[in-house]
Amino acid sequence: MYYNNREIEAFLAAGPSPYRMNYPLSKASTFRIGGNAAFAVSPQTEEELASLLDYCRREKLYHAVIGNGSNVLFDDEGFDGMIILTSALNRIAAEGELLMAGCGVPLTKLAAEAEKNGLGGLEFAYGIPGTLGGAVYMNAGAYGGEMCCVIRQVGWYDPESGVQGVFENRDCAFGYRDSVFQHRDLIVLWASLSLQRRERSLIRADMNDYMSRRREKQPLEFPSAGSTFKRFPGYFTGKLIEEAGLKGFTVGGAQVSEKHAGFVINRGNATASDVKRLIEAVKDRIYRQNGIRIECEVRFIPSVGGSAESEPKASSDRAAESLQ
Repeated sequence: MYYNNREIEAFLAAGPSPYRMNYPLSKASTFRIGGNAAFAVSPQTEEELASLLDYCRREKLYHAVIGNGSNVLFDDEGFDGMIILTSALNRIAAEGELLMAGCGVPLTKLAAEAEKNGLGGLEFAYGIPGTLGGAVYMNAGAYGGEMCCVIRQVGWYDPESGVQGVFENRDCAFGYRDSVFQHRDLIVLWASLSLQRRERSLIRADMNDYMSRRREKQPLEFPSAGSTFKRFPGYFTGKLIEEAGLKGFTVGGAQVSEKHAGFVINRGNATASDVKRLIEAVKDRIYRQNGIRIECEVRFIPSVGGSAESEPKASSDRAAESLQ
């Protein structure tokens, strides 16, 4: 679709949100992959975020809302539209056993803030590279904990109607790496977490233990999108991949980690095409060998279009929905 970039630039120049043109998406993704975005904007308030979303809706401008980019794969061709980065929406406030935070707060920072206030229950999130918005969207979890176990309320914005609202935990329809936000066009603005009083030394000990385990077992020395595949019921997906002899399997610059087979890593020069072809090859091998179809956690964001792929495909013309 053709966009008048001069008009878009004029709109952004007249507004309060910092922006850049031809922004390299490799800087906005933990995979360190992707071409350039026509526009990348950093709203400083929820009101600015809502204004940007309203503009995109009015102008039918392709857009995506991105947190830390830790669970996404950008297209090699870039992004012909507006990437909205939420990193400035990072307020945190503690009130009793409640912790309230903006969608752009990194999970590790949030877990550290909980520890600082003597609040336990978020230890599992220490070291997860995403933001609170993305964690709610995906119902992120690790080491026996999930966001659904600590979320009390979620504030959201509906770009279609211009309405803001609040969901209670039960309204979020949390499931395994799933939530209502993956099925409705609602943008997470903030969330409150219900935690419990706990000795800070015990919280810190658990956080350090989880971080130590991550460093020992996960390929943190390479760019990646974290755990690449969802767990198939009754199986450990990384073990299935390892048993299929795919540890170290490489396509271009993308590789199944030799340290943990559940991770696809960027060896330094991987393209999105490399990653997608590798993922398809792994899924095909597991299906042929075990008769089960494993699913991908990573969301592919094409350069043009309108809805994201939860299953990156080696060749596709589908497009991206707003993600965090």
